[in-house]
Amino acid sequence: PVIRGGFVVAPAGLLRGAQGASGPAPSPPPVAAVTQASAARARRAVMEAERALGFEPVDREVEKLGYDIESGAPGGGSLRFLEVKGRVAGAGSITVTRNEIMTALNEPEKFILAIVLFHDGGEETVHYLRRPFDREPDFGVTTVNYRLRTLLDRAGPPS
Repeated sequence: PVIRGGFVVAPAGLLRGAQGASGPAPSPPPVAAVTQASAARARRAVMEAERALGFEPVDREVEKLGYDIESGAPGGGSLRFLEVKGRVAGAGSITVTRNEIMTALNEPEKFILAIVLFHDGGEETVHYLRRPFDREPDFGVTTVNYRLRTLLDRAGPPS
């Protein structure tokens, strides 16, 4: 142990041994794994909302098309493109890629920004925002952060 600034700094293994635990300390899950799990949970919530509305959603996230879910009207009707962002309720912002913004601007009638809020207790709320972006990002911009509250103020329930 070392004393720094009035605090005792000790190796985690020493502390675990003092508590009767043995072996290496468990590692927290990698941030990417947590992010992917949250994104998958958000996509599932939006796909459930789409099915409840009578649409037939398909998860297209891995294809990097500028949206995550392609949802069609039954019988091969028109398509809608949903970009899904899952955030903990109370979060300050969401990050959107240039590709997602350009898809929204190129397909304004079909594109929906679906925001899924994760609440304490495991509940989720799904919000849909049509025409979420007004202009394309400047040249060279790869992502843009948006104030979540501002987007939610313009959003509504799935429809």
